[in-house]
Amino acid sequence: MASTQQRFMRRGITKILFLESIQAPTNIPTRTELTAGTDLSKQISDIEGWSLENSPIETPDLGSGFATSIPGEDKAASSSLTFYEDLASDAVEKLLTKGSAGYVCIMRKGDVPLSKSLDVFPVRVGSRAPSYSTGTEPAKFKVSFSISDLPTLDAAVPAAAAG
Repeated sequence: MASTQQRFMRRGITKILFLESIQAPTNIPTRTELTAGTDLSKQISDIEGWSLENSPIETPDLGSGFATSIPGEDKAASSSLTFYEDLASDAVEKLLTKGSAGYVCIMRKGDVPLSKSLDVFPVRVGSRAPSYSTGTEPAKFKVSFSISDLPTLDAAVPAAAAG
């Protein structure tokens, strides 16, 4: 039996948080750790990367003119977040200074407890640079991240705290 797919737009749904630490070796945060993180969603104007890529290994053989391949090593795509600058606050700039380490948590379908849509990327900030323009557009800056360890993908969003 076919079910109706409920499509959605990421803007207004997807949440991106920065956590300074996660205790579990699985890199899956608790609800308390998520709550203690910084929600960056409303300051982000653009997002790039945040996925794994595979570098296939070619396996040609003498018996065929076709070059086959097998899956090779995985690596993280170049990843960055572009933020709107805040004329009154530099909180995001202070949080994401060059060399800062932490975790970028992306809740793809929003903060929906137990939804298997949480991706956690252990990161270090590689660079932070303003985007200069003379045009009539908002001031922005771009933060580039190095993915420092294997990301945890498709984890369950932690259950909401009992209350």
